[in-house]
Amino acid sequence: MFQPKIPTMPQPSGLVTPPAVVQPTTITPGTPAPAPAAAPEPSRPVVQLTPGTAVALVGASTAVVLVVGTVLVSLLLAVAVSSASVAVCAVVLRSLIAPNAKRR
Repeated sequence: MFQPKIPTMPQPSGLVTPPAVVQPTTITPGTPAPAPAAAPEPSRPVVQLTPGTAVALVGASTAVVLVVGTVLVSLLLAVAVSSASVAVCAVVLRSLIAPNAKRR
């Protein structure tokens, strides 16, 4: 069960033929193809900022900043509450263990 099993090499199934040799061919020059006409580049749409879209953009970015700030502050508060509770548990455990050490 714990001894490695070495795979065996399969036997060839018949005659193996060598790959076919490809003979190079010569290229005969023909008539040159006409040059393609230069296609006009498509113009990109221009973004125009109107006062209404500027106000909407400022409002949306303010909302995103407020949401991200709220999430970060809540994460910081969660870490602070967790560390305070761990500190309280450490003080309680220390006060429970200290009298037992004095009796010995």
